[in-house]
Amino acid sequence: MTSRSVLVVVFDDVQSLDVTGPLEVFAGAGRHSGHPYEIRTASLDGAPVRTSSGLTVVPDQALGGAEVPHTLLVPGGDGTRRPDPRLIDRLREHARDAERIVSVCSGALLLAEAGLLDGRRATTHWSVCDHMARTYPAVDVDPDPIFVRDGRIATSAGVTAGIDLALALVEEDHGRDTALAVARHLVVFLRRPGGQAQFSAQLAAQTARREPLRKVQQWITEHPDGDLSVESLAERAHLSPRHFARTFHSETGTTPGRYVERVRLEHARRLLEDTADGVGQVSRASGYGTPEAMRRAFVKALGTAPAEYRRRFRPSTPPTPPMSSEPA
Repeated sequence: MTSRSVLVVVFDDVQSLDVTGPLEVFAGAGRHSGHPYEIRTASLDGAPVRTSSGLTVVPDQALGGAEVPHTLLVPGGDGTRRPDPRLIDRLREHARDAERIVSVCSGALLLAEAGLLDGRRATTHWSVCDHMARTYPAVDVDPDPIFVRDGRIATSAGVTAGIDLALALVEEDHGRDTALAVARHLVVFLRRPGGQAQFSAQLAAQTARREPLRKVQQWITEHPDGDLSVESLAERAHLSPRHFARTFHSETGTTPGRYVERVRLEHARRLLEDTADGVGQVSRASGYGTPEAMRRAFVKALGTAPAEYRRRFRPSTPPTPPMSSEPA
């Protein structure tokens, strides 16, 4: 297998993690698989750039002199708000022959400005989805998933979603076991499928202001197999069921039932990925009670049954040791 090249475009006010997160994934995959990626960084004129966090990045070369890569990676950040027209022209040129075009976070705005997303489904950071939809009506903006693949173009949501997308591309290049080994090495808690919502249960719901409700949220997370009925949870919060349901929704932005559904789904997914427990055992531990109830929840939320989800996202071999004996 020949090495694949990855060209990362950098610019002033780029989000540093949008750059380094995917690069660590590609670099780790090369070390693990024995087939390294040829990774290069390029700015418009080859000059150093200052990230939005103040970190200075010294690129390898000017974008105009870079060879057409296998994967063109465009990160996001504040610098996407008013891009240099010359940068857009260069992106358009390189994208013409690149086999894969990838954006992280608001980097999708640069692809859209170059006309590369016209007629395609794409996503970006939740905070700029409305802006992208209004500004580029030819783009089918989907604000929910953490990444979207449409042909040779893949777009991802905010920041760490770029790591999820990079892992998916590594799996495409080198197989599932390599991707999951890299995820473990980087201590990524869960390698999420692209169709997953941008927010986990804890992120999608606001943290309640009142301590009793915050404790209820924590209880739900720690006891997905417990009695999580409104009546039981209300009793824990020392509120009437009606008042609890109304207050929980007011302070978290979601209903108790919806919050419980998300927590149980996430718990089940983690067990399917990280353990050899049977589907029946996982369903009970996650509060579904029966495998059929869990199957319906998976199909509704993820479009796949638990057994198929496990086949896709759990390694077929035991976890590998770290790729390097050096401390992180």
